[in-house]
Amino acid sequence: MIRALLIPLALLLSAPVAAQLPEAPIGDPANPNTVIDFGAPEDLVVETEEGEYPLSVLMADEDDERSRGLMFRSELSDSEGMLFDYGQPQPISMWMRNTEIPLDIIYINSDGEIVKIIANAQPMSLRSLPSEFQVQAALEVRGGLSLEQGIRPGSIVRHRIFDNVQPDESRPETVEDTPSEDTIAEESQDN
Repeated sequence: MIRALLIPLALLLSAPVAAQLPEAPIGDPANPNTVIDFGAPEDLVVETEEGEYPLSVLMADEDDERSRGLMFRSELSDSEGMLFDYGQPQPISMWMRNTEIPLDIIYINSDGEIVKIIANAQPMSLRSLPSEFQVQAALEVRGGLSLEQGIRPGSIVRHRIFDNVQPDESRPETVEDTPSEDTIAEESQDN
C-alpha cells in the first residue's frame, strides 16, 4: 500500500518544475511578450583541433538579456548561438526555463578557453547548471553541436570580449596599412 502511494508521489516530484512557476509579468524577461533587443549578431570563432568553427552570436551582456537568453526559441541553426558576457570572472549558473530546445552550454574563462560544456541541456528545466569554475562567459549553441564539431574543454573562443581576436590576414590593405613615402625612403636609407 505504501509503495503504491510512493511511486505516484515520486513521479509527481520528478516532473518538470516549470509547470509550477507562475507566468512572469509583462516587463519581466521571462514573459514572452516582453521585448528584449539583443542588437545585431556578432562574429565569433571557436578554434578546435579540427579547425575553426565560425558562429554568428547574439550578445547577452545586460541583466535583462542574460535573463531572457534563448527562451521561447523553437529552433537554432548550426551557425547561430548566444554569448552571455558577465564582464569579469565569476562562478555562474544557467538554467533552461522557457527554453524549448536542447542547448549545449559552453563555459569560457577570461582568456577565451572553454573550461566546461554541458551538452544537450534539458528544455524547460529549472535545474541549476553551474560553471564550477571562474568564467567570464557562457556560449549557448544547438544541443549536440559541440560533440559534432569537436568543441571541447581546451578549445579557444575568439571574440572581442576576450581581447583575443586575431587580425584578418585576408583583408585588403587600407590607407593606414600602406607605408608612406617617408617610411619607404627611411627604410631604403637604412639598407
